[in-house]
Amino acid sequence: MLGFSMLPRLSMLLFLLLLTSSSDLNSDRNALLALRAAVGGRTLFWNTTNTTPCNWAGVICENNRVTVLRLPASSLSGKLPANTITNLTRVRTISLRFNRLTGPVPSDISQLVELRNIYLQDNSFTGAIPSSFFTLHLMVRLDLSNNNFSGEIPSGFNHLNRLRTLMLENNQFSGSVPELKLPKLEQFNVSGNTLNGSIPKSLEGMPVEAFSGNSLCGKPLDICPGDGTQPAIATDGIEIGNNAHKKKKLSGGAIAGIVIGSVVGFLLLLLVLFVLCRKRTGNNARSVDVATYKHPETEVSGEKPPNVDAESGGVNNGYSVAAAAAAAMTGKGGESGGNGVKKLIFFGNSARVFDLEDLLRASAEVLGKGTFGTSYKAVLEMGTVVAVKRLKDVTISEMEFREKIDKVGAMNHENLVPLRAYYYSREEKLLVHDYMPMGSLSALLHGNKGAGRTPLDWEVRSGIALGTARGVEYLHSQGPSVSHGNIKSSNILLTKSYDARVSDFGLVQLVGPPTSPTRVAGYRAPEVTDPRKVSQKADVYSFGVLLLELLTGKAPTHALLNEEGVDLPRWVQSIVREQWTSEVFDLELLRYQSVEEEMVQLLQLAMDCAAQYPDHRPLMSEVCERIQELRRSSVRVTQEPSDLVNESD
Repeated sequence: MLGFSMLPRLSMLLFLLLLTSSSDLNSDRNALLALRAAVGGRTLFWNTTNTTPCNWAGVICENNRVTVLRLPASSLSGKLPANTITNLTRVRTISLRFNRLTGPVPSDISQLVELRNIYLQDNSFTGAIPSSFFTLHLMVRLDLSNNNFSGEIPSGFNHLNRLRTLMLENNQFSGSVPELKLPKLEQFNVSGNTLNGSIPKSLEGMPVEAFSGNSLCGKPLDICPGDGTQPAIATDGIEIGNNAHKKKKLSGGAIAGIVIGSVVGFLLLLLVLFVLCRKRTGNNARSVDVATYKHPETEVSGEKPPNVDAESGGVNNGYSVAAAAAAAMTGKGGESGGNGVKKLIFFGNSARVFDLEDLLRASAEVLGKGTFGTSYKAVLEMGTVVAVKRLKDVTISEMEFREKIDKVGAMNHENLVPLRAYYYSREEKLLVHDYMPMGSLSALLHGNKGAGRTPLDWEVRSGIALGTARGVEYLHSQGPSVSHGNIKSSNILLTKSYDARVSDFGLVQLVGPPTSPTRVAGYRAPEVTDPRKVSQKADVYSFGVLLLELLTGKAPTHALLNEEGVDLPRWVQSIVREQWTSEVFDLELLRYQSVEEEMVQLLQLAMDCAAQYPDHRPLMSEVCERIQELRRSSVRVTQEPSDLVNESD
């Protein structure tokens, strides 16, 4: 047992330890306050009256020391000065991504000897990668992507033997890619820089996307010129390859044969060009017939299209929407007539109150040009109004087209725009839908802003959100591989009672890659690389952006013609802090203070859907349940007696 004489010494030792611990935490607090003063300002709502920073947003402590600092999308701006975050000597994770930080990374970052993860992507950092990075031997994750770093990529990364993630894409790095012998490296990307030369053998196993947008060669990209790996191709008397000394001299007979062959080949080429020119002339004549075909009874309605979507729109000058198909039917081009005549194919129990000839006589009006083609409003002689989409870039065979479109036509749900019929010929592919008189959600949100505009209240917007969610949920219920693939506000059409109808579903599989830039960048999930291969979780992300558009009234990036738009998820994150603020909501919604809590709940759901990682996003079935519940809650709130009295007054 310890003698009583030892107790005072132990007490003193414990006191000194506590004093040291308190001093270290106070040092961490001062470092965070210095960071706030330098780049945070009013954006970091920290209660500075607290003696401990461990309760501040984005700060996590262990054993009375700051070990995690996460401030993503916090509107931080300016340069990171020395002696701020670099004084958090026990920090293991730092995340400052999605801010507006500039200048170089502080060189005294070498003080963070326990740092394992640092995320600085999506800022505006400049300069070279500081050599002090390479003293952080515990580093596991390093993301410097989407900045303005420059210079060569240092070989000093080889000192970080524990490194699993190294993301350097979309910067201004130049020179060659160094040999990186990192045994645990799993994620690596240097795409979107100005690198050149060959890819080192240690990185040949990385995906192609990790090196795109540079002047690099070698596996997994194309073979570098002159590297001696191209196989030799043997021909009669000639060996073609990289080894010039193996070439044999040509004999006189071989030379004569080459000359004769060249002459014959030239004559054949002339013949082919002649045939192609004749065929092209015929096609041009046919195109003129198609473009100028107009039935004598066709008229221009002159009515401004109510659902000219955000991409484009206007009147079609009276030309029939199915003019090209009409040419095929009347011998003016396309199918050869007789037994080759095509007709409208109707689905299921769709009423067959018109045929292709009726469609040809209809007046036509352009509603909008979208990802998959141009949509028209067609008014038939008997008064029936339909919407017709003229597909573009269809690359699959007729048999495959019919197989896929039959599946689309079989989908039946109250929140989908039903496909009534289609027409297929070599030149034209037309889809006939129900016409939605109120147009698209995009037009209602971003169209007329004048005095005559009818504002969309909370009841209408939340109803549109629920209807859209139900439509997408139905699509997802058809199988794990079934997705919409192109969710955006211009594809959400509305009935006279503002009920949502999802359109353009199932069309992603019908067309090839778009020939012109699409306007879905702001809705597209970050993991989507091929717009024709969109998962259900990527649909959920797009729906989340759509909810943010409904709540904020702002259009996503590139969603509107000639307008840049905003990165909605990032913008909302930059505003919302410890408490939800009203700054993110559309001004037209701020009048409904009684349902502010429900608006906040829908905003939270939108952010959950737009989570960066697919596994963090909810299923559409869960999304529907949450919207239903908050709508029921808002109905209960608006039916409170006090509200009713106010309305009667």
